[in-house]
Amino acid sequence: MKNEEIIVVSPAGSSNHMAKAYEDYAYVIDGIQKLLTERYEKQFQMYVSDDGNEDYWELLEQDLLTSGNGVEFVARIYEHIESRAFAFDTEESEAAFRMFPTLRNNVFAYPEWGIALARVPVFRLHGIGLEDFVFAANDECLLRFLEHTRNRRRELDRCQVTVFTDGPHGIEKELSPITRMVNRDEVIMKAELKKEIYRSIDQFFAEDRGFFQEYQIPYKRGILLYGKPGNGKTTLVKSIAGSVNAPVAYWQNTEHTCSDTIQEVFQAAVNMAPMILVIEDIDSMPVQARSYFLNTLDGATSKEGIFMIGTTNYPEKIDPALTNRAGRFDRAYEIKLPDTELRLTYLRIKGFSRLLTDEEIVHASKLTEGFTFAQLNELYVSAALEWHYEKTVHVEKLVKTMKIDLQKGKTMNWIKEESDAQVGFLVR
Repeated sequence: MKNEEIIVVSPAGSSNHMAKAYEDYAYVIDGIQKLLTERYEKQFQMYVSDDGNEDYWELLEQDLLTSGNGVEFVARIYEHIESRAFAFDTEESEAAFRMFPTLRNNVFAYPEWGIALARVPVFRLHGIGLEDFVFAANDECLLRFLEHTRNRRRELDRCQVTVFTDGPHGIEKELSPITRMVNRDEVIMKAELKKEIYRSIDQFFAEDRGFFQEYQIPYKRGILLYGKPGNGKTTLVKSIAGSVNAPVAYWQNTEHTCSDTIQEVFQAAVNMAPMILVIEDIDSMPVQARSYFLNTLDGATSKEGIFMIGTTNYPEKIDPALTNRAGRFDRAYEIKLPDTELRLTYLRIKGFSRLLTDEEIVHASKLTEGFTFAQLNELYVSAALEWHYEKTVHVEKLVKTMKIDLQKGKTMNWIKEESDAQVGFLVR
């Protein structure tokens, strides 16, 4: 960039010209405010966020990459700290690196909204830290901008999910695009149970919330899905996430889950509300964190606007306190092994009609007693491979082979001796 503004310039021959503590802080802020006033002919006030909301920083980062939504580069802050970055662009058709401004050590403005943002390096004894500052022409400008970013965030959340992972240094947050929507028609389960779950979801996200107001029901909800792996719990959750006009977040608790990460996740969820918070494998939550988790669920406003979905493959490991008290998980639904009727429905939807006659499909649904949907899917893959190479499918043989493998998995008896031959040394 040519002729760019710089807030703090190092004087020639001086390596330590900065005043300490408040003087340094005031020097930087005063320089930013003066430059904003000169550039936009408005007096900018400084604000601080106390709710941990960082939507506008994430959106600013996207705007810088696309040069969109009216963002302007205003100035670098410190002369001898980097203000540009590069990254390999995996989305381009040709391999290429792209260059872009860093969030830190730069001042950016949204002139249309009367807003400026600055992530300022702060020099400390053990390195360089960062402080975030928001500048606005007045309260009204800031409120309009925050509402605008909230609406933008919710629109983006319709095509992506937020993934929270408890790491050794706190919550790690990642935005993951929804690569494939799962339609509700793809969820195969008993009609009555399916209707009950989706009705509960749809009522929660109805625009007027009249149901909760009319019957004086707290605006928070929690359901627990349990059952053996492979029976469709994840598919059900994906269909909910893809069919509800609301933000969705997945929380992956780990051995690092603690009171701090629990508090951080729920604060972020409340900021996104009304929203869906999915906690997969909730039984894996560390024992030392469970008490704080339960207390958080009992908080008066900790779940306001949150529809919480917990999943587990091992319901026997679930703390009974999660389901025996209202306001935690209100309902627990068992996602059972599919019966013959559901297996038949799945086999037909999956595409077995390309490989077998309808009579053979009906026979296969009866042969696969005890199979999960995941195992039925594997049966389809095996059948498709056999058809591709041999133009015939021996479904009974495939099912028999899979059952033998499944039995080995249950008994952990993987190797079977075929003879009594001894291997070793002879002792004379």
